[in-house]
Amino acid sequence: MADQPTGAEAPRTFLFLDASARAGGNSEQLARLAAEASLPAGSEQRWLRLSEHPLPPFEDLRHVEGGRYPEPVGHERTLLDATLAATDLVFVAPLYWYSLPTSAKLYLDHWSSWLRQPGADFRARMRGGTVWGVTALATEDDKAEPLIGTLRLTAEYMGMRWGGALLGNGTRPGDVLRDERALIAAKSFFAD
Repeated sequence: MADQPTGAEAPRTFLFLDASARAGGNSEQLARLAAEASLPAGSEQRWLRLSEHPLPPFEDLRHVEGGRYPEPVGHERTLLDATLAATDLVFVAPLYWYSLPTSAKLYLDHWSSWLRQPGADFRARMRGGTVWGVTALATEDDKAEPLIGTLRLTAEYMGMRWGGALLGNGTRPGDVLRDERALIAAKSFFAD
């Protein structure tokens, strides 16, 4: 993560990680509305669709003799570099079976290797950043607790701040735009 700015010294960089299996879905629409309405002045934003940056299955090498994680290349390198360059990580992730979509969970699994990458200083560089969640779901808000808990606990483990979750209701594309409560919350979601 980029060093956290103090006051107006440097702009914040928001990395939006779109984990939806559908381009332009409800979670993405809600996240884009929130970004347009409430990102702090001067903030930079970068959007990456995880489906366009597929990661290989994660292999846990921690306890394998000589088990050293290979240097990240390709999409993994892109995601690692983008993650470290951001001050704020926004998981744009519809609720799938009460949790994160597979691509978001796999991205987090790869953090285990990034924590052990020589010279990456992953934990130290992530510390002080902020994790956010934007999700659309088709049921009651309390069904999103496993997804929210995963992101909140990840932030806590990494010494990051939990920014919160923006929840919207919608099943078919565009449904979230009729969720008045979510639209009102989006207007101030990223405001400090």
